[in-house]
Amino acid sequence: MHTAEILSQGDEVVTGQTVDTNAAWLSTQLTGLGYQVVRHTSVGDRLADLVLLFREIGARSQLCVCTGGLGPTDDDLTAQAVAEAFARPLQLDPQALADLVEKYERAGRQMPAVNERQAMLPEGSVRVDNPWGTAPGFAFDGGGCFFVCLPGVPREMKGMFDQLVAPLLAERFAVRPGSLVTLRTIGVGESNLQQLIGPFDEPDVVLSYRTMLSENHLKLRFDPEVGEARITQVVESLASKVGKWVFTIEGLQSVSEALAVFDTSGGSHVEVTARHLADGGHTLATAESCTGGRIAAACTSVPGASAWFLDGRVTYSNAAKVALLGVTSEALDAHGAVSEVVARQMAEGVRTRAGTTFGIGITGIAGPGGGTEAKPVGTVHLALATPERTRHRLLRLPGDRERIQRLAVASALELLRRTLVS
Repeated sequence: MHTAEILSQGDEVVTGQTVDTNAAWLSTQLTGLGYQVVRHTSVGDRLADLVLLFREIGARSQLCVCTGGLGPTDDDLTAQAVAEAFARPLQLDPQALADLVEKYERAGRQMPAVNERQAMLPEGSVRVDNPWGTAPGFAFDGGGCFFVCLPGVPREMKGMFDQLVAPLLAERFAVRPGSLVTLRTIGVGESNLQQLIGPFDEPDVVLSYRTMLSENHLKLRFDPEVGEARITQVVESLASKVGKWVFTIEGLQSVSEALAVFDTSGGSHVEVTARHLADGGHTLATAESCTGGRIAAACTSVPGASAWFLDGRVTYSNAAKVALLGVTSEALDAHGAVSEVVARQMAEGVRTRAGTTFGIGITGIAGPGGGTEAKPVGTVHLALATPERTRHRLLRLPGDRERIQRLAVASALELLRRTLVS
């Protein structure tokens, strides 16, 4: 398998002023094309560091995609570093300069003289045009590595990669993408997943874990030579071990009888839940306290939510719970707002008032204050009202306010999803 690296440049990256989303995006693209991404490296605006790093990468990798450092200012050092690292003197590219002048003229402006440095490219490099901005990129061989240098502006970089770099790589490297199948789980941690799965030693398959609150993903990457029957066999084995925690499987080309019991359409947790709601012709309303409308926001982030999401109420105060949901003062006085009985009345009240199939009620203590010994921070009561009955869950969620709220949203949607598929 061909190895690849990603090099991100700029003081703003290494100091944390800018989040390096470019590297994550490029990794996804390169992996999808069949490359094995082995390193992400970030370096600041220091010429000596850049020169050394270019030489190191040239000696160890087959492909490196670089972003940043192609602007017109003194801290944009990529081309100069390449020139010094590989003895490729900078030369004026007449077409690059003409393109720059034309872009400024179209905007009704005169190009500053400093921008001419963006047309100075390393000797022997291949220009990569930039229709989305002023800085052209370039590609070249350095050591045993093929380097592609692109601007750091994400919109420019992505357009150049998709339209110009990917075809260039296809011409240069005989790379076949493998198959990626992802089992998306919720409600179970990485260590528990590892325990459920046990030792995993399958030839031609790499299993990796990815956590993104509140989901955990099991990613199976198969070599290009692995056939569909073998893929199905491995996925069946893994899915049977993880069982109920899997809410969808994505990346399958065909679905066997054993896998038909799982959702195989892919998507995020809320998207899968939404699909089950829509497919069943069901509707939903929510009554939220501690989550402050986050369940409603998650639901309405899904296109077409208006077909099944009818009502969302944030009833933070006791008075709002009474007036808008019909929660009784007696329940609040006897049990407090954070209680099973109040969560049930919230769910039932919003379902009745909205006229929906399902109603979610949630109340809790997200912190950092407000907890007691009996009801510590992270205590959440969740209820789901259905046409037949009302289900309740008591949650003890760890973390800060943000984490507690996000986990509470996921728990509410998961209770709904499991009810829909049961």
